Amino acid sequence: MSTATPTQPDPATRRRTGRPRPNPAEVPQWTAERIRALGPVTDLATAAGIFGLSSSTAYALAAHGRFPVPVLRFGNRYRIPVAAILTALHLPATDPTRDDLTGPGRHASIDPTQSPGPPGPGTPPREGS
Repeated sequence: MSTATPTQPDPATRRRTGRPRPNPAEVPQWTAERIRALGPVTDLATAAGIFGLSSSTAYALAAHGRFPVPVLRFGNRYRIPVAAILTALHLPATDPTRDDLTGPGRHASIDPTQSPGPPGPGTPPREGS
């Protein structure tokens, strides 16, 4: 007869489910740039990870209309708008460090006298044309 006692899991490394807890160094760190890079929408499991929720908790919240941001449901699929995630986290929806198409320190304007387009009817031809 064996007198060995079963070893109890270390509570610091085991969950109630018996699966080991993820190493915090291996859990992806969500930055504003990484969230924006997801595109216009993401799945519920990814959104759950951003908010620090388990997937099962996220699905339960979504099913009861209590997820922290609006949830789009298409059949049995859930999609989360990335802009809503950024708003809930008080982050700008666009990257404030990126310049617009005009380049740094410049502003776009429309000056009809400088329009490079073809002259319209009744418009005198441009000089040099």
